[in-house]
Amino acid sequence: MSLSRKIGDFTEEIYEKVLTEQIKKEGGVPYHVGIITDGNRRYASDHGMDSNLGHVKGKEKLEEVLEWCMEIGTRVVTVYAFSTENFKRNDEEVKFLFTLISNSLLNLMKDERVIRNRIKVKVIGSLASLPQFLQESIKKVEAATKDYDGYKLNIAVAYGGREEIIEAIKKIAEEYKDGKISMEDITEENFRKYLYDGTIPDPDLILRTSGEERISNFLLWQGAYSELYFSDVYWPELRKIDFLRAVRSYQTRKRRFGT
Repeated sequence: MSLSRKIGDFTEEIYEKVLTEQIKKEGGVPYHVGIITDGNRRYASDHGMDSNLGHVKGKEKLEEVLEWCMEIGTRVVTVYAFSTENFKRNDEEVKFLFTLISNSLLNLMKDERVIRNRIKVKVIGSLASLPQFLQESIKKVEAATKDYDGYKLNIAVAYGGREEIIEAIKKIAEEYKDGKISMEDITEENFRKYLYDGTIPDPDLILRTSGEERISNFLLWQGAYSELYFSDVYWPELRKIDFLRAVRSYQTRKRRFGT
């Protein structure tokens, strides 16, 4: 490594520490961060890798980012792992992703960090559309962490915001038809109960990587008043300094919630 590279890395490390302390001192850290992990395949292409290796790098990056979130005090993280649109990708890639997600979930059950920090894992999405082996992995990790109350990691798999809302409407219509609820019961507060997980608080901050500036069907109901931050780097290349800048940007904004 060249001397200039070493100096650059040292300077960035110092800046990270300063920014971390500033964030903690400022207060108002986002309680819930939603993350759209975009750019794995383009990262792989740019580095001459197989696209599947890009997904592996993306999985490793998520582990890093979860550490960063806990360090600053963020309690809930929802990560967009596999969208309903992703089913349109070639069968080989989809199968690889499902296997990668399944293995990652099973590893979480015995991960010392999950156990020590009492991280509750929940998978949200149209889970019935997933292969049986992945459904079983989901059940196992959710059962193993169901009593944890330190942090919460929500993983959106086979997830689409529009689909979530439609499914909620169907459940409400069925209960109304059966006389279990009245028209007056259909309120914004009660509607939340019919989502994939009605206990998830709205995300304070939604971060998307890769330079794309859209939310791509992610947490449409929950993200109505979330602050948005778009980073130009591909997900596997996200640095701690990039993450901290997103959080600092959030802290400098005045949230009005439509008022």
